[in-house]
Amino acid sequence: MRTENFVSDVVRRAVEALYGPLDGEQLQIQKTRREFEGDYTLVTFPLLRRSRKSPEATAEEIGGHIVANAPEVEAFNVVKGFLNLKLSGAFWGARFAEAKAEPRFGEAPDTGRTIMIEYSSPNTNKPLHLGHVRNNLLGYSVAQILRACGHRVIRANLVNDRGIHICKSMLAWKLYGGGETPASSGMKGDHLVGKYYVEFDKHYKEQIRELVAAGQSEEEAKKNAPVMREAQEMLRRWEARDPEVRALWETMNGWVYEGFDATYAAMGVAFDKVYYESQTYLLGKNIVEEGLAKGVFYRRPDNSVWIDLTGDGLDEKLLLRGDGTSVYMTQDLGTAFRRFEDNRLDDMIYVVGNEQNYHFQVLKLVLKKLGYAWSDHITHLSYGMVELPEGKMKSREGTVVDADDLIAGMVQTAREMSDELGKLDGCSEEEAAAVSSMVGLGALKYFILKVDPKKTMLFDPRESIDFNG
Repeated sequence: MRTENFVSDVVRRAVEALYGPLDGEQLQIQKTRREFEGDYTLVTFPLLRRSRKSPEATAEEIGGHIVANAPEVEAFNVVKGFLNLKLSGAFWGARFAEAKAEPRFGEAPDTGRTIMIEYSSPNTNKPLHLGHVRNNLLGYSVAQILRACGHRVIRANLVNDRGIHICKSMLAWKLYGGGETPASSGMKGDHLVGKYYVEFDKHYKEQIRELVAAGQSEEEAKKNAPVMREAQEMLRRWEARDPEVRALWETMNGWVYEGFDATYAAMGVAFDKVYYESQTYLLGKNIVEEGLAKGVFYRRPDNSVWIDLTGDGLDEKLLLRGDGTSVYMTQDLGTAFRRFEDNRLDDMIYVVGNEQNYHFQVLKLVLKKLGYAWSDHITHLSYGMVELPEGKMKSREGTVVDADDLIAGMVQTAREMSDELGKLDGCSEEEAAAVSSMVGLGALKYFILKVDPKKTMLFDPRESIDFNG
């Protein structure tokens, strides 16, 4: 039932009961202005020739008749010649129940378009931090908006679970961990692994200082530091599928995934598909061979494969190393192809920081030169970095705002402020905790999303949990 139609019928019946048939005459009914009490307003001036009374008296007479005969209208008031009608709570409850019963309640008509949006994309060598919070909230919000517009949306996460940075945490745990686990330490798994990423950097810097003191240049020392050489060797063993390295990798990644899942749940974000770089980093090699055959790419004497984009105002881009190993662009070419083919995508949106603007510019151009028409349907949702008053966050140095700490801090502040204001009086502990969580997370999401995505955010933890304004 349309509310406007219902109100019109109620008013028409009252007018005709009082003054006779309207004979097709239209009633002037509109939504009540914000400064007056009521839901709908009848303009009585056109009815005065029938009532032969003043505007106020006519409005009082019609309003009294409606309230006496239509229980859905609980009250009325008159402002000069305007009759303001207030609908009952029972009426609105019935309308909401009708709407909720609709199979596609709150959804736009299906557009038939399938859109994948990739966000989060964490590394498994550290916990999620404030930068990831901005990424996740932007990505999830855009996904919700697109879904509300009637598109079929696939929320995707590409987990960076391989590479030298992962081996750094693994090696540090092996050298200095003493068998520590999430269970033995009481730490979330992602925090435990992140602890050893910082530990690696501490020993790496110390070894660099020792080598420089012994006469090596800083550049030489960075390459020759024993822990870096061991990490590179571990990466080679991982790529060779060494059973011992792979077992440690699976164990430590498992700790991280449990930690990530807890943080995602606290943030209120989710995914429909999760991809892993360890499964996708080789995908682009066939596309590189295809580009060579088409003459789009070229091979250098050292066997590496490149594309020359200088004619497009860019530079020359490496696509495959001389030893045949992939680079990020190789992986992204293959992953984009596989996603469009497997999911029959109409659009692909990457939520990635603006440090990767050039990368996505190149990705789209390379795919276009290879003849993939869907390259025009790739969008990079670029957003600004989140910086602290002290400068950029650095995970390897531990100078980050941890996502779990931030969430817990927001919830705790919401609880303290609500207690001070007496907002939780009479609530059970369970109810108070639920309210604090909703308010704290709502404030965090507002703080993040109110800033234009393109802008770099300056985040001061001391000011972020100010609930004023």
